[in-house]
Amino acid sequence: MSIKSVKDLEVYRLSFDLAMKVFEFTKRFAKEEIYSLTDQIRKSSRSVPINI
Repeated sequence: MSIKSVKDLEVYRLSFDLAMKVFEFTKRFAKEEIYSLTDQIRKSSRSVPINI
């Protein structure tokens, strides 16, 4: 298998899928947390695939 882009890496796909799951999970957080805890968790989960 040849790797032509970062999206071909399994670690990227797994981290991206996990970031999407985190996003869906944080939708259930309390509305008063939307700009503090929820935002921080979403940013940190997105940083993993972005930094690969």
